[in-house]
Amino acid sequence: MFFLLHFSFFLKVFKNSNNKILLQEIYDFVFRQIELSIREVGYGDQSINKKMKDYLNLFYSMIGKIDNWHALNQSSKNSILIDFVDKKADIEYLVRYFDNYMKNLSNFTLNSYLKSVIKH
Repeated sequence: MFFLLHFSFFLKVFKNSNNKILLQEIYDFVFRQIELSIREVGYGDQSINKKMKDYLNLFYSMIGKIDNWHALNQSSKNSILIDFVDKKADIEYLVRYFDNYMKNLSNFTLNSYLKSVIKH
C-alpha cells in the first residue's frame, strides 16, 4: 500500500492550495484507476465494492494519522508507518524517506508536478 501512503502525503502537502477542484479530479482519477485495476484482475462487482471500501478506509486512516506528520517525533512516525507497511520493513528508513518526500513535495507547486502529466 505504498502507493496510498505516497498519495496521502501528496494530498496532505497540497490540500491547502487553491486547487481544490484539481485535487478532487486527481483523487477521482486515482481511485478510478484502482477500481479498474481490481476489475482487470477479475473480481466481480460485489468484490470490487468491498475492495474499494477497504482501500478507501485504509486511505482515510492514513490521511488522519499523517495529518500532523511534521510535528511528530521519530517514535510517533515509526508507530504510524508500522500500521501500514510490512512488519519486516526498515521503518526508520521509511520515516526518513517520507520526511524527504514531503520536503520535496513542498519545494514545488502542484502545477509543476502535473504539467508533464496532463496532456489529454
